Amino acid sequence: MQMIALGGTIGVGLFMGSASTIKWTGPSVLLAYAFAGVILYIVMRALGEMIYVDPSTGSFAKFGAEYIHPVVGYLTAWSNVFQYLCVGISEVIAVGTYLQFWWPNMPQWIAGVIVVITLCAANLASVKAYGELEFWFALIKVLTIIFMIIMGLLVIIFGVGNHGQPVGISNLWTNGGFFTGGFKGFIFALSIVVGSYQGIEVIGITAGEAEDPQKNIVKAIRTIVGRILIFYIGAIFVIVSIYPWNKLGTMGSPFTETFAKVGITFAAEIINFVVLTAALSGCNSGIFSSSRMLYTLGMEHNLPKAFTKLSRHHVPYLPVITISAGILIGLLLNFSLPALFHTSNNVFVIVYSSSVLPGMVPWFVILFSELKFRKQNKQHMDEHPFKMPWYPFSNYFAIVSLIIILIFMFLNPETTVSLLVGVIFLLVMTIIYFIREKMTRA
Repeated sequence: MQMIALGGTIGVGLFMGSASTIKWTGPSVLLAYAFAGVILYIVMRALGEMIYVDPSTGSFAKFGAEYIHPVVGYLTAWSNVFQYLCVGISEVIAVGTYLQFWWPNMPQWIAGVIVVITLCAANLASVKAYGELEFWFALIKVLTIIFMIIMGLLVIIFGVGNHGQPVGISNLWTNGGFFTGGFKGFIFALSIVVGSYQGIEVIGITAGEAEDPQKNIVKAIRTIVGRILIFYIGAIFVIVSIYPWNKLGTMGSPFTETFAKVGITFAAEIINFVVLTAALSGCNSGIFSSSRMLYTLGMEHNLPKAFTKLSRHHVPYLPVITISAGILIGLLLNFSLPALFHTSNNVFVIVYSSSVLPGMVPWFVILFSELKFRKQNKQHMDEHPFKMPWYPFSNYFAIVSLIIILIFMFLNPETTVSLLVGVIFLLVMTIIYFIREKMTRA
């Protein structure tokens, strides 16, 4: 379960996208990851408190419907589906790009089709097969980060790969200071950093399918946030200490440069393999998570009853096939539309980035649901071993922080369109919900 959460959170964004985040705010990106980590911790503790009392598949959507309003559960489930469908499409496209490193003549769409079919088959086989696959994907990413942190510290402290001259950490405050982008740059970067943590709530979706859910989920949540922060902050600390932040924009992956610094000349091969597994992991997590949300929508009578049927391996097979087909259609459209419309690939980028707001919806729902959950379950609180700390102030702090981040996303010209697309998606799904409700009552 912990590897599933790691796999859903540590993705291509850390390996390839960290250079752009650092460029936005400089070394202070370390504080951005730490601050977002505090929000993440609060969200996961709120989720853990509720799951301990009521472990259910698709839990945060169920909590939204039960403790806020049925439309909230509906929007949470569809937001999760929308988010992971976009992520899944982009990750599969990325797989085709990465495979061209070794096989430059292979058409990208062929690699993508093979990947989607393989991951669909793994998810249909059993929950155990999915978990095994995700475990190995996540393990590769985790070991790479640990190895890079160790190698980086050897460069910083002992000067390994730098002619025995310790690099030190002066790059953290030279070259323009710690907060190179000012307060505005820091908040702008924070929106991307928060987005990179999205996916950890997949622990809640595995709840109903875990053995001894109370024990395992509490253990997973206790340890997972700390591990993610160590991996993210540790890796970024090494990168911004070894290299001046303003030179990272001219490089490829900062991970590649760090390996090259200690004399590992085949760094590009290593990173390409790791990023390939990161993309496979992201798509694998997407199929699992969003298919369980389609199952939840079926259980709530928001989709046909067929979506609630389980295979002999206890897998909701129609949701898995539907999501896999959606990713496959998106993949094929991505490669076919540019031949018809020259601007379609720009539209795809906008659609992908618009998943950031829907990706925040589960966090808001968890935080608001826990406020009401605590009031309605007072009888469980006296002996509850995993209560939310500093309730309710921690909830309000996280909620206000996320709202501020969204406001700055709107003010940032680079994220305004993507935020508006997310808003439009949520409005359309809300209208659909109430139209269906009105028709049902009629």
